[in-house]
Amino acid sequence: MSTTAIAPDRARARLHELTVIDVRTPGEYASGHLPGAHNLPLDHLDAALPTLRKVAARGDLLVVCASGARSAQACAVLAEHGIAAATLTGGTTAWARLGHDVHRPDAARTTWAMERQVRFTAGALVLAGLLIGKRRPAARGLSAAVAGGLVFSALTDTCGMARVLAKLPHNQPRATDVRATLDSLAG
Repeated sequence: MSTTAIAPDRARARLHELTVIDVRTPGEYASGHLPGAHNLPLDHLDAALPTLRKVAARGDLLVVCASGARSAQACAVLAEHGIAAATLTGGTTAWARLGHDVHRPDAARTTWAMERQVRFTAGALVLAGLLIGKRRPAARGLSAAVAGGLVFSALTDTCGMARVLAKLPHNQPRATDVRATLDSLAG
């Protein structure tokens, strides 16, 4: 089963017939998501497979994230389990850039997008390694390690730092959030 991609304009025209699954962290989701999207963070996808199989049997699934990278990963996992799903080309970033509606809950706190969190953390660690390295040259190894991690991340299209940052409290769903999402999808 292959993964298909849907352009934002086409997805907007079909939004009423799609079940949209947003695989970003709850904080990213709260910062703005497609209307009607259900938040199911990527690291909870395996537990949601039985529910997603039922949802996909009822109609088309559209998986979204910020840029399309995580949603493509999610679609690949779904395809491995025989569940058809499409990814949104360019993610919510492309969607918003085209001026399409983005839902933001009124009382939601805004969390930086994961990519921004990674850039900030990587930059802060490199800077810390360089500054501390003036007094303790061995600390420059921290900067080298982060640089190596970024190169590896680009070559493999994975991001270990994002996986670590996703575990921080502000990026974590409350246990009931995922359960409530699965219950609403199953209904």
